[in-house]
Amino acid sequence: MTSDTVGVDPDYAELARPGESRTDPAVMRNSLGRWLATVLEPGTEPEVTSVDVPAANGMSNETVLFDATWTEDGRRTEHRLVARIAPRASATPIFPSYDLDQQFQVMRAVAAHTSVPIPRVYWSESSPDALGGEFFVMERLDGEVPPDVMPYTFGSWLSEASAADRSRLQQASVRVLGELHAMTEPHRACPNLAPGGAEPTGAEALRAHVEEQQRYYEWVIADGPRSPLIERGFHWIEANLPADAGPAVLCWGDSRIGNMMYRDFEPAAVLDWEMAALGPRELDLGWMIFQHRFFEDLAAMAGLPGMPDFLRRDEVSDTYLQLTGHRPADLDFYTLYAALRHAVIMFRVQSRAVAFGQAELPANPDEMILHRATLEAMLDGTYWASIASGGIE
Repeated sequence: MTSDTVGVDPDYAELARPGESRTDPAVMRNSLGRWLATVLEPGTEPEVTSVDVPAANGMSNETVLFDATWTEDGRRTEHRLVARIAPRASATPIFPSYDLDQQFQVMRAVAAHTSVPIPRVYWSESSPDALGGEFFVMERLDGEVPPDVMPYTFGSWLSEASAADRSRLQQASVRVLGELHAMTEPHRACPNLAPGGAEPTGAEALRAHVEEQQRYYEWVIADGPRSPLIERGFHWIEANLPADAGPAVLCWGDSRIGNMMYRDFEPAAVLDWEMAALGPRELDLGWMIFQHRFFEDLAAMAGLPGMPDFLRRDEVSDTYLQLTGHRPADLDFYTLYAALRHAVIMFRVQSRAVAFGQAELPANPDEMILHRATLEAMLDGTYWASIASGGIE
C-alpha cells in the first residue's frame, strides 16, 4: 500500500462521494507534465511516466499518484510523487474551505522542527489552472496503513498481528504525538495557524477551536436539517470547558492511526494535516482514542471481536506521561469533544449522500450520525463504564 491510497473515512462514506470528482489519468498526465516544466529549472525536461487516480480516493482532497523523471546534475532521476488537490465546489465538499498551502507549510515546519516522519514536500501551487484546484506535491512512500474500508478492527494485518507488535505500534503512535507536541514556539513555526502572530494560551486556543467547530456545524446545516444531538453536545462542551487547558501546542488534528503509514509496526509517514491547529495536546490524544473507539464500537455492532486491548484510554494516557512527563487531563471532555466533532463530519457525509440521491433523509436527523449511541452515552456519562462492562449496544 502506498501513501494516500486509502480514503480518510469508513466504508459507508463511498456512498457520499460524487462521481464528478474523478479525474481522467491521461488528462492528468499531460497537465502534470506541463506544470512540472514551469516549476523545474530550464533544461530538466520533465516527463510524467505514469498516473494513478485511486478508486478509493478521499472525500476531502483528491489524491493523484504519479511517477516522473527529469534531469538533475546531468542525469535522469526518477521520482515517485503524490499530488493532493482541493475538491471542486461542485463536488459538495466535506469542509467549507481547503487551504492546501497551509497543509504544505505545516508539513514543512513539522519536518524541519521535529523528528516526526513527514514525506518530503516539493511544491505548493495556489493556482487552479493546472489541475482544477490548488494543490501540493509530496514524495510517495511505501508502507502499511490500518484500513478504513473495512475498518481495521473488522480483521486486518493489524488485528491479526501479535499482541507484542500491536503494543509496539500503539506506543510508537503515541510517541509521534509527544514528539510533535514538543515543537517549541509553534506559533512562530506555523504562523498561518496563529492569527496575528501571537502565542495563545491553551484555553484561548481551545476556545477558538470550539468556535470554529460551531461555525462549521452552522455551515453544514445551512441548507438542511439541524441535529438536536449535536447541539446538545455543543451545550455540554460550553458548560464543561476545562478551566486550565495547559499550553497551546501544535496539534496534528486528524491524529489517528489510519493517517499513518507503518513499516515493521513503526511509523514511516504521518499524513493528512488539513485539521492541524494550535491547541491543548489533549485535542490530539482525545481524537486518537476516540477514533479507535469509533471503529471498535462498529466491530461490536457487527458482532465481531474487534481489538479491545488496543489504544485503551488509560494506556494511551500512561504512555504519553512516560514519554513526555505530561499527564493528560480532562480526557472525558476531550474524547467527548472528539466524538462531537466527528458527529458533525458524519452529519455532513450523510447530508451529501442525501443530496446525491444515494440516501433518504430520516425522520430523525440524528440517525445520520453513525456513532449516535456512543455520543449519547458520553453525554449521559455512562460510556466509559459501559465499555468496562462489555461495550454499548
